[in-house]
Amino acid sequence: MTKTIQNLALGIFAASVLASCSNNGSNKNESADSTNTTTTTMKTGIQQADWGESDGKKVFLYTLTNKNGVQVKISNYGGTITSWIAPDNKGNKSSIVLGFNELKGYLAHPPYFGATVGRYGNRIADAKFTVDGKTYKLAANNGKNALHGGLKGFDKVVWDAAPLADNTPSLTLNYLSKDGEEGFPGNLKVSVKFTLSDDNELKIAYDAETDKATPVNLTNHSYFNLTGDVSNTILNNSIMIDADRYTPVDTSLIPTGELKSVKGTPFDFTTPHKIGERIDQVKGGDEKGGYDHNFVLNKKGTDLDKVAEVTDSISGRKMEVYTTQPGIQFYTGNFLDGSIKTDDGKPIMQHAALCLETQHFPDSPNKPAFPSTILKPGEKYHTETTYKISVMH
Repeated sequence: MTKTIQNLALGIFAASVLASCSNNGSNKNESADSTNTTTTTMKTGIQQADWGESDGKKVFLYTLTNKNGVQVKISNYGGTITSWIAPDNKGNKSSIVLGFNELKGYLAHPPYFGATVGRYGNRIADAKFTVDGKTYKLAANNGKNALHGGLKGFDKVVWDAAPLADNTPSLTLNYLSKDGEEGFPGNLKVSVKFTLSDDNELKIAYDAETDKATPVNLTNHSYFNLTGDVSNTILNNSIMIDADRYTPVDTSLIPTGELKSVKGTPFDFTTPHKIGERIDQVKGGDEKGGYDHNFVLNKKGTDLDKVAEVTDSISGRKMEVYTTQPGIQFYTGNFLDGSIKTDDGKPIMQHAALCLETQHFPDSPNKPAFPSTILKPGEKYHTETTYKISVMH
């Protein structure tokens, strides 16, 4: 668990957001397969629009725009990245993440598209863990295991937005997860700050503090398709992951506890390989083929280091991932089956997108040999992850 002594910028959890500057609830935004080359406004900074209601609370959509015209849209429902519009090598703009134009797409509970995941990203075996001699039982929402915070994790709640500075493409969201929520102990105050830089980087900083010892593992669950069109799979993407080891899993995708060398296996991405090159050799949960594994990053300490790179030959886009975290979950959309469709009706099929979720290791509360995810009163949780998009020529 990465902890710092620095002060948290948690903001005021009851802070109300600024009045809406526009209402685009019925407007069409660029979806994951859109090739729309225009946007309604290119003003650098952040804009807010009404986006509906959930749990009796107002939901907003925030648009972050940098000086290059790159736009990232984020909702305070689930801290969800709904769109990331960036140019390809021909200057055409489309969204490189799976998402929907309207809130109803997320209320139907798709598989964590773009969501801020917590209190514990990834799986906890048998939906239970023990802290300070007390065993806590969680909701089993993934077979017998707990996944991504439970039945109503951070991805399904309405966060509070800190006051906005409209000329700065940055958004801070706050949430108070109460003691006992989804079975977890402690009142956990969480803050997530999204910043879009002029270098086309989306920087995400996570902060938290608690009044009882509790496991914390926060991440973002964006599904990336760098072509901007879900008709293209990610199998021809080339990926590098700076990890000499990974954590093998059982049939329910729980780590066995071993830290296994990637050398000579289809998990060796220390040099770039096409995703589809060896994917048939990898069995996932329920015999769904594909990667859904945690990689043990080679980085030392808690500096913000480059840990992964994905390149797409169709669009010429490249994505680099930097993080302070010790692990990254590489997931190839194995369970996508076409039942979910984009806003313009295209089925989202298996391997239509990939996830690179920076994290501590799955089931760490039950694996003492793994880096600890237990946050204690008086300690500060702070992690950072940056996704950078550029174009190859």
